[in-house]
Amino acid sequence: MNTEETIRSASSGEAARQALGALRSEVAKAVVGQDSVVTGLVIALLCRGHVLLEGVPGVAKTLMVRTLSAALDLDFKRVQFTPDLMPGDVTGSLIYDAKTAEFEFRAGPVFTNLLLADEINRTPPKTQAALLEAMEERQVSVDGEARGLPDPFVVCATQNPVEYEGTYQLPEAQLDRFLLKLTVPLPPRDQEIAVLERHALGFDPRDLSEIKPVATAEDLAAGRAAVAQVHVAPEVLGYVVDLCRATRVSPSLQLGVSPRGATALLSAARAWAWLSGRPYVTPDDVKALARPALRHRVQLRPEAELEGATTDGLLDGILASVPVPR
Repeated sequence: MNTEETIRSASSGEAARQALGALRSEVAKAVVGQDSVVTGLVIALLCRGHVLLEGVPGVAKTLMVRTLSAALDLDFKRVQFTPDLMPGDVTGSLIYDAKTAEFEFRAGPVFTNLLLADEINRTPPKTQAALLEAMEERQVSVDGEARGLPDPFVVCATQNPVEYEGTYQLPEAQLDRFLLKLTVPLPPRDQEIAVLERHALGFDPRDLSEIKPVATAEDLAAGRAAVAQVHVAPEVLGYVVDLCRATRVSPSLQLGVSPRGATALLSAARAWAWLSGRPYVTPDDVKALARPALRHRVQLRPEAELEGATTDGLLDGILASVPVPR
């Protein structure tokens, strides 16, 4: 790459960073607070990764994803996962056309840029598994023919905590397909008052006409190209590996982080460094993304759960025990 191309690329990357940075304020027109969750969604888009949003019903998980798609001007589809949902309802299926006497493929809602899999843990494993190929290979195979999905393609799945009735816990193989697991908390008192004030003034969560596109798929592509240029020092690579290896030997965990998880943590840290305006990754970037990138990839031992241990608490202990490179 010559000097002129380098300057052009840097200029394009800076414009993309500003556009993607404006997403938080645009989403805030409809969703009060939750800036950190919106940032996690942007990181996933930059990494071409998928996101699992977990929180109790009524904390604006669905509204957040809908608003993000409107602010990005991306094609958006929503699937409400229910116990009777079939795999073909998600991926699409072959339909017999009586006029032509042939079968034709009718695409399912998975053929979109941003798919909201609402309450994914309320559908049986067979239907959950219908998303596996789409999430990993970015294609759908029907009747032996592979059909590619649009780019970008990101699944944002919402999930109610597993202790609620009528849910099916996602298997480890599918959890590992998600780049990040973001916890959507209940709002503090002042933010909840702000939510009520908006509704008192007539806010309708179904009407997103005030949300304007502030970034596009081209900005995402430019951002991904810029993230790919973010430098990672050997010491930081070693730090990521040491963190993941520490989860595999923890006496409180029966399942540690796989190499795929280490790759996900590194990708997310690079995207966060770029969004922060730095061309290199620091250990603090890795620490900031460790919880969302790893919490769904580890599994507590039953005895640790009985003692009141939590996944995030154990990850915090590992972060405190693994030496940080200087």
